[in-house]
Amino acid sequence: MKFEGTGSYVATDDLKVAVNAAVTLERPLLVKGEPGTGKTELARQVASSLGLRMIEWNIKSTTKAQQGLYEYDAVSRLRDSQLGEERVHDVRNYIKKGKLWQAFEADEKVVLLIDEIDKADIEFPNDLLQELDRMEFHVYETGETITARIRPIVIITSNNEKELPDAFLRRCFFHYIRFPEPSVMRQIVDVHFPGLKEALLTTALTQFYELRETPGLKKKPSTSEVLDWLKLLLAEDLTPEDLKRDGANALPKLHGALLKNEQDVHLFERLAFMARRGG
Repeated sequence: MKFEGTGSYVATDDLKVAVNAAVTLERPLLVKGEPGTGKTELARQVASSLGLRMIEWNIKSTTKAQQGLYEYDAVSRLRDSQLGEERVHDVRNYIKKGKLWQAFEADEKVVLLIDEIDKADIEFPNDLLQELDRMEFHVYETGETITARIRPIVIITSNNEKELPDAFLRRCFFHYIRFPEPSVMRQIVDVHFPGLKEALLTTALTQFYELRETPGLKKKPSTSEVLDWLKLLLAEDLTPEDLKRDGANALPKLHGALLKNEQDVHLFERLAFMARRGG
């Protein structure tokens, strides 16, 4: 069982090594990187490449670790007891299985994605230490212990919004997805837009990387955003000449696909103003 990338996902050599090392060590793979660099998509492509089912747990700021194991609905059981329902006598009727439970009870190997773990409370990773390490947990309401039948491949993503605890990091294999170099970006674009004219691609990527390197930019555009931008350029049938900028107009065409806050738009407007004054 070895990940070699897929036809629809450009995986660098170091990323392939990281995935396969985590699989060999049977450790969770912790993937960090800028938003939009393909961390979530990596899990889907690993599952597709290895022919495995994927179970996805999307983390929010309100998510608790217990929800990944199971949730006990005591309110519904109380209501049913008042109504004289027969199902009230079996506590299992009021236990909702979480994503970890689903992965643990699977009869085949699965990929478990814990997406954007840094969105949750700081204690969230610590609350999952033992469960991810031992691949088991206890259900207090029924007295049973749920143990993974087949150890899943666990992929955890983080946008680095919060520092993760050292004890949690020790149990993971870590990989940081660096932002693609222009040569790798060309490969990514070719997957999504095969046959894109070389002149348009060169002009667009040159502008994109110049924009990313602009000093003072609050949010640099990501891989997903440059793909959206190229899709718009093709839809509008723009040419390399249409993309040319001058001092009076520092903003790229259809910049709303690339710049996602007013501070960055104002930055380029100021640059244009300064260029006009200088002219």
